[in-house]
Amino acid sequence: MEMKRDKAVVVFSGGQDSTTCLFWALKNFKHVIALCFRYGQKHVREVDVARSIADNAGVEFFEMDMPLIGAIGRNSLTDASLKMDADKPEDSFPNTFVPGRNLFFLSIAAVFARERGIFDLVTGVSQTDFSGYPDCRDSFIRSLNVSLNLAMDEQFVIHTPLMWKDKARTWELADELGVFDIIRTQTLTCYNGIPGDGCGECPACRLRQRGLDQYLSRKKK
Repeated sequence: MEMKRDKAVVVFSGGQDSTTCLFWALKNFKHVIALCFRYGQKHVREVDVARSIADNAGVEFFEMDMPLIGAIGRNSLTDASLKMDADKPEDSFPNTFVPGRNLFFLSIAAVFARERGIFDLVTGVSQTDFSGYPDCRDSFIRSLNVSLNLAMDEQFVIHTPLMWKDKARTWELADELGVFDIIRTQTLTCYNGIPGDGCGECPACRLRQRGLDQYLSRKKK
């Protein structure tokens, strides 16, 4: 039988990807801590959703305020006056991109983890379905992992269970972990703050639904 590693901190938002990673971590680590951030996002309901999911899973939950992330960059997830891009522009990032978000989240998570003697971090980023966000790419994660180790003279490992999975494969993993219904009904992925299947119109909902349709179609065959 494969032995579980000891402890991990999951960067947790309560969305489809991070919740799938939370349950992946529970399968692979003896003790899991969920770390959720308030960063000025318009729909802070996601923090309450994240707390509820963690509580129901018996996972220790911490919430951290990082308003600087939302204050220093202009994007449609933190600025209510900015209309959300329906699709990724051809020559730039979508305005749902929050500059530096994963850089800040993982750096803070590493310090948070180190203070607790934890050196395994888990994040739900994916290069396969990364929506044009550069801080979801494998090259960034590998580079940051090296930088964190150098900055603190430690041996952190950043785990990215979804890095090479599209949304259909992410749904498949949730099913394999036995949490398909939790992911389907309790998570909040929607950029308009609607849990479950969401608004159906924003880029996050369309990506999620397309992956779900693909997975369910495959499963029927």
